[in-house]
This record gives sequence, C-alpha cells and structure tokens, in this order.
Amino acid sequence: MNASAIILAAGKSTRLKSRLPKPLHEICGRPMLHYVLQACFSAGCQRVMVVVGHGKQQIIDTFGSDKRIIFVEQTEQLGTGHAARMCQPHLQNQGGDVFILAGDGPLIRGQVLQNLLETHRREQADASMATAELDNPFGYGRIIRDAAGQFEAIVEEPDCTDEQRLLREVFPSYYCVKSEQLLWALGQLTNNNRKNEYYLTDIYEILRRGGRKVAAVRSVAADDVIGVNTRAHLALVDGILQRRLQQAALESGVTLTAPQTIYIESDVTFGPDTVIEPHTFIGRGGSIGSDCRIGPFAMIQRDSVVPDGSVISGNITSESTVLNK
Repeated sequence: MNASAIILAAGKSTRLKSRLPKPLHEICGRPMLHYVLQACFSAGCQRVMVVVGHGKQQIIDTFGSDKRIIFVEQTEQLGTGHAARMCQPHLQNQGGDVFILAGDGPLIRGQVLQNLLETHRREQADASMATAELDNPFGYGRIIRDAAGQFEAIVEEPDCTDEQRLLREVFPSYYCVKSEQLLWALGQLTNNNRKNEYYLTDIYEILRRGGRKVAAVRSVAADDVIGVNTRAHLALVDGILQRRLQQAALESGVTLTAPQTIYIESDVTFGPDTVIEPHTFIGRGGSIGSDCRIGPFAMIQRDSVVPDGSVISGNITSESTVLNK
C-alpha cells in the first residue's frame, strides 16, 4: 500500500529574525527541511507534498530537482489545517496512508516514522499519531486520554485549562492518516478557537467522534521533539544532531580525539581505523577513506574524497590526497 507525506513549510522566520525561509536554515550543513524529507523517504514515501509560502521560490530552487516532491502554495496563513487543505487536489483518488509533519523539526528519525506506520497498519487504525513525554511541555498540544487510557483529543496550549497544562504527554506533529479519512476530516474543520485558525490537530477528535479508530503511541524521544523557532533552538538542535553524527562515526570504527573540538557535517562516510584529531572540520557529503589521520587544525571541504591512508593537517589539503567529487 502506498505511503506519501505532507510537510508544512510555509512559515516565516520571524523569531529567527531572518530573511531566509525557516526551512532553509542549516543544521550540520544541510537545510533543516532536508532531514524531514529524508525521514519520509526512508519510511517508504513515494512522494512528498511540501506546503510553501514565505520564500517559496528559494525552497523550490533548493529542492526542486527531486521529482518525488510536489510543491503546494499556501497563500494565506490560516493555520495548519488550512495548510493541509491546500494538498486536497493531490490526495484525491490517491489511497494509502499519509504522514503529515512539520518542516522545522529536523531531528525527526525515519525509523520512528516506519514504526508509526507499522503500528498504524497493524492496529488497522484510520488515523494514528506518535506522542512524546516532556518534562517541560510548554507550547505543545496536550494529549487527552479517557479513564481507560484511550485517546480523546489534542488540546493546543492556548486552549488548555490549568489542569490540562500539567499534562506531560504532547503531540509533536507526527501524523499518519488514511488518505480518504484525512480528506473527510479536513472538510469538517472549523476555526472556533482563540486564534481563529484551522487546527490540523482537530482531525483526530473529528475522526474519533465519527466512529473512526484513532491510535496514539508513545514513541518519540524527547530530543526528537525539538523544533526550530529561534536562533537558540537552531544552536540546540545543531548540537544534538552533531552528537548523533559523531556517534555514527565512532560506531563505524573512527577515533575522535577531543570530539568537543571536532565538527562533522551531514552525509559524510568514513572508513575504519581513521583518526580525527582536535580542531577539525569535515564538510557535508565527504567520503573519508580507511586508515586516515586528519588534523589537528584541518578543514576538509564539502564533497571531498579522501583516499585511504591520507594524512592531512594544518588547514593544508593537497590535490594528491583530497579530491573534489
């Protein structure tokens, strides 16, 4: 059965105080939207609808060469539900399941989406969601469950009662919905709330009240939930992803000396028994061979190929040892 995705990426960079569209701000060398797209593709999505608005042409220019992506414009900012509605023409007669995700959540993992889809299908749910437990849930929609622990509703932060604000289970915008049920629920949305917006989260309560099966699964790590709204968020998320990239390098047989001084961008491959010395930068898309010693004080440019056994240090890169792809 087919799977597709909608990524909501039409927001402005207001709190980032930037002219650059929010989805294009870089995390470890790649635009944050890159990571959300890759998670969708690794989860089996054959096509992804990216809802764009502010800075749409820059986003299209950056990702438009990928034919799996359909760009959908949201000309008015009337809420997340309204953004998803813009995709209705592309969902008609499609069938299958649809992920809906936020474009400013680059810590998303493809494996989590795969697990969500498997649970969704195994339980034969009409709509499913992945949830997380946070020590500080401020700003997130809270999950409301009944006495039996079954899902009842998602209440957005501005609409929470004092009691509901104490709940720690939140919804980090990991949706998985049968396409025909999504189309039906989108048509039922209203904007009767404090912000007068169409909340996409309301589709779950609409589906439940309509007799459809809704599954809510606690499966998202607290770190994965962090989205980017400010420069502080950008730095925090970059640090988390950097630790993941370094951990992957360690697990592939690489030695990192003083890792707190090393920076590795995304999509770098390493051969075993390579040593990375302090104060070294390795650019995205690089291919580092086996038995290399890089650093201290080395800079490997993006998309470089470093042959096996190379020794590079002091910001000097010899054409005989480092080749651009």
